[in-house]
Amino acid sequence: MAPIPRLRFGSGPALFSAGFRPFFLLGGVWAAVAIALWLPAYFGELTIATALSPLDWHMHEMLYGYVVAVITGFLLTAIPNWTGRLPLHGWQLFWLIAVWLAGRLAMAYSALIGARVAAVADLSFLALVIVVSARELSHGAQSHNKRVLVALLVLLAGNAIFHFEAFAEGTANYGVRTGLSAVLVLIMLIGGRIIPSFTRSWLARENPGPLPAAPSRFDLFAIGAAALSLFAWTVAPEARATGVALIAAAALHAIRLLRWHGERTWRDRLVLILHVGYFFVPLGFLLTGLSAFGLTPLSAGVHIWTIGTIGTMTLAVMTRASLGHTGRALIASSGAQAAYALVIIAALTRVCAALRPELSAVLLIASAVAWVSAFSLFIAGYFGVLTSPRRG
Repeated sequence: MAPIPRLRFGSGPALFSAGFRPFFLLGGVWAAVAIALWLPAYFGELTIATALSPLDWHMHEMLYGYVVAVITGFLLTAIPNWTGRLPLHGWQLFWLIAVWLAGRLAMAYSALIGARVAAVADLSFLALVIVVSARELSHGAQSHNKRVLVALLVLLAGNAIFHFEAFAEGTANYGVRTGLSAVLVLIMLIGGRIIPSFTRSWLARENPGPLPAAPSRFDLFAIGAAALSLFAWTVAPEARATGVALIAAAALHAIRLLRWHGERTWRDRLVLILHVGYFFVPLGFLLTGLSAFGLTPLSAGVHIWTIGTIGTMTLAVMTRASLGHTGRALIASSGAQAAYALVIIAALTRVCAALRPELSAVLLIASAVAWVSAFSLFIAGYFGVLTSPRRG
């Protein structure tokens, strides 16, 4: 990623100098803490004062808590690159953080403050992110960057649907599928820009040979086909036509990934992990498509997307962007590489738990431990990076 426009601060903590710093840190912390709380709650050993069931609280806080925080950190970093404007910082950034934190507390204590109050507190954050993003993107010359606003609006709609379903019906299936679909489309859009770009730069310098294919109509077709299949999945996940569409999307994105030549980036773990994360995109489409035919459990494909795709991609982006935007060398530390391995283990063990119900308890615990360990390593390794002034 190109350097974001920077201010020279005479005072004030470095943590509030750019959006990626607090939101990557808080997102990493919440990713670990929320799962550490959910697992004992799921087994009935801990009570969370939420109006939601433990499972619904878990799904909401992973999707609309942790993931949204990381997306916000990324966008508050990327948008200044796209527009040439200074990043959100200081008190404006502080109040945005406060709204996110208020949403997490409101959802955790929604049984005490009321589901409606919690919904307003929670939805306010995404609404503010959309307003801020739209304001900044309005100053940019490249209109295609505004596509991210559509995904953010769908994500906000999914969160609103989640609250309505949970309040009216006691469960939130459409809200989860809508939000997950929006996040996957964002990954396909943004991943399609940064993965081949970083790969091309590294290969041209370190490993001359075949380079990633330039963006083309094929990429737009693959993303469009995937978006349509996700819409069908959101509305009718068990329909045979949905299964066919999802499997077709899997094939298209497998081809898209192969065109980026990730197999040639083995020596640079910061680049390689982006390809590994994107590999879980077509794998998730395949498993979810097969579930429409009763060949795999639905949760297998969903957790390949949520833990494999989202977990791996967020760690990959947070580690690389944190180094690059703080003036540090783009080298994956041993701790970062261990975190990558652990989140992949978390994804695979969680899918095995869906495929082998008789071992689900042990595998759920193993997956949760691997996930918490992965993000704990990120926090330990990057706390100083995110809270210290930029080098150089």
